[in-house]
Amino acid sequence: MNFSIKTSTLVIVDIQEKLIKAIPAMEPFMPKVSMMLEAAAVLGLDVIVTEQYPKGLGNTVPELKEFLQDKWPVIEKTSFSCWQEPDFRKELRKSKKKTVILTGIESHVCVLQTALDLLAENYEVVLLADTVASRNDYDREIALKLMREKGVWVMTAESLLFSYLQNAKNPSFKAVSKLIK
Repeated sequence: MNFSIKTSTLVIVDIQEKLIKAIPAMEPFMPKVSMMLEAAAVLGLDVIVTEQYPKGLGNTVPELKEFLQDKWPVIEKTSFSCWQEPDFRKELRKSKKKTVILTGIESHVCVLQTALDLLAENYEVVLLADTVASRNDYDREIALKLMREKGVWVMTAESLLFSYLQNAKNPSFKAVSKLIK
């Protein structure tokens, strides 16, 4: 797979105030998601943020909100799969990008269902394993295994960022390198 910013969209799935309280292992999850949002801004990567029933589960956590840019849509949903939300499909199709980078919670519910739906729609799906979480590790591990078996690329945030940069001569190399350290 050729990783390119020109063909990719980063999707932040449901990292919300009430949902995050149920996730016991916050390290390295939250710092890695923050790093991806900062890197997206540096690299000019498209971003879509989703919120599952925000009226009941709250909005995106403040730790991430500070990194969001106005041009990045925040889409409310009630379906577990982001793909089942018409506004999400509209935003993703508008970009004409065929690679979706997934992060978020919960790995075995919304992230999994989104990944499988995207694969069925012929998108290339990349899951950043260090940026997804579930209430328990067993659910997370089984979901990652299933997604990998179905054709999702599973890698880390740092691996993806260096794939985008390709070499140290990239104009964004220094800025992104600072985020990784």
